[in-house]
Amino acid sequence: MQLRPGMTVPLPGHLHEQRDNYKKLADLGYTDIWSAESDGADAFTPLAMAAAWEPRLRLGTAIVPAYTRSPALMAQSVATLADAAPGRFAIGIGSSSNVIVERWNAIPFVEPYKKVRDIVRFLQDSLTGEKITKQYDTFKIDGFRLGIRPEQKPQILVAALREGMLKLAGREADGAIINWLSADDVTKVVGVVNDAAKKSQNPGEREIVARIFVCPSENTELVRESAKRLIAAYLTVPVYAEFHRWLGRAELLQPMWDLWKAGDRKGAVATIPNEVVDQLFVHGSAAKCRETIKRYFDNGVTTSSLAIVAFDPEVNFWDCAAALAPNAS
Repeated sequence: MQLRPGMTVPLPGHLHEQRDNYKKLADLGYTDIWSAESDGADAFTPLAMAAAWEPRLRLGTAIVPAYTRSPALMAQSVATLADAAPGRFAIGIGSSSNVIVERWNAIPFVEPYKKVRDIVRFLQDSLTGEKITKQYDTFKIDGFRLGIRPEQKPQILVAALREGMLKLAGREADGAIINWLSADDVTKVVGVVNDAAKKSQNPGEREIVARIFVCPSENTELVRESAKRLIAAYLTVPVYAEFHRWLGRAELLQPMWDLWKAGDRKGAVATIPNEVVDQLFVHGSAAKCRETIKRYFDNGVTTSSLAIVAFDPEVNFWDCAAALAPNAS
């Protein structure tokens, strides 16, 4: 499978200003852009703009929550973008988290595995163009048929942390989207996906997309202290806490979890070991960052989605993008 260097979007600045920036990414050798959806731009609009502005880029969502759109609307959104960018769009579906789904969108965060599985199956069904009347485990569809037929069916990827979702990605989807893990963790995660793929009705190689947090700065102390706050914000969310227990970081992170639960946010952040930061954030010189990113690929990632985090005021997004680009030397 072709290795694909990608970037997380939206890019810095207003959406309407991004035409030249998308072209700049493609000129630097990036092949993909991957959108996220939490509290900023929605997942589809930045990609729709890029579809029209820069035909060299492949477009993907990493991720769209399975809960926050109804099944029919999800299918319409997916089919529309797939039709706008034939052969260049991949839809990444995930459970997201209780914070985004329940607290911010007022939707019960129940049975996440079944919900993601059902949305994946519904997309597979609806993209055939056939009328669907079917009872899925978490919803029922009565007589829906997509009124738009993309020339090429988009790839469907599952955002996965632990074994259940990873196996689902290998068994029923075209691959997995992974997040908040080290280069060394990739081997364990990818092994689960590939084992499930081999036992599926459609054995073959699966795409593995990894969001990789990067801060090309040699101000190590600043990066570590800043990264700890972001780590605490994410890894105290239940789905990510369980993920890192599964990866074997329980002993390192338990003090943070205990203090966070007790309401001591500042104390929780202070307990995060530097080694955890160094595992989960790529930082240091540009050359060192490129070496670490390469290790993600060496261990089984096929597509990157770099998330450049400017903890250091001396870090400029476009300087970093150029320094980390496939054609950088």
